[in-house]
Amino acid sequence: MQGSVSASSKSRPWSSWLADIVLAGLVSGPFAAPFLAASGLPVLTQISEIIYWMGQQVCPQPDMGVPLAAGNIMAVCMRCYGTVFGLVAMRVLYGRDRGQSAYWLDRYGLIGFGLAFALCMMYPAELALQGFPWWPMSNLRMALFGAVAGIGLGAYIMPIFHSYLEEG
Repeated sequence: MQGSVSASSKSRPWSSWLADIVLAGLVSGPFAAPFLAASGLPVLTQISEIIYWMGQQVCPQPDMGVPLAAGNIMAVCMRCYGTVFGLVAMRVLYGRDRGQSAYWLDRYGLIGFGLAFALCMMYPAELALQGFPWWPMSNLRMALFGAVAGIGLGAYIMPIFHSYLEEG
């Protein structure tokens, strides 16, 4: 067929590799930190201290992490970790359809950006609602609101980071 590009003539851009490495770190780091800290081994506890420090820089409530090992908590709260799970879900979906579905928001320009932004606002909305007595802290609720934010962000950025380049 003239004008078509086969899958073998496309290459994965460096941004895709870098995004996947960062996403792997976001998934594994907060979860690994309590186990590294509980190990008692000097090198591993230093690594856990670095992960905890990074968590404190990005998470608004790192002290609300879930306890995992010997009283050590995750490096981020469940809202942040839910956001990471939303991003992972969208990465898996992008890997399956390469941006062909209608829910990839980058294809809609400014309207898609606005929708992604609105979904991402679920994260700070839940954080703000915790200030009210009728909205108590719940790890499950935090994770769900974070996941919605991660899905919104992922629906916009995955095609940007992972689109394949044509060679030739």
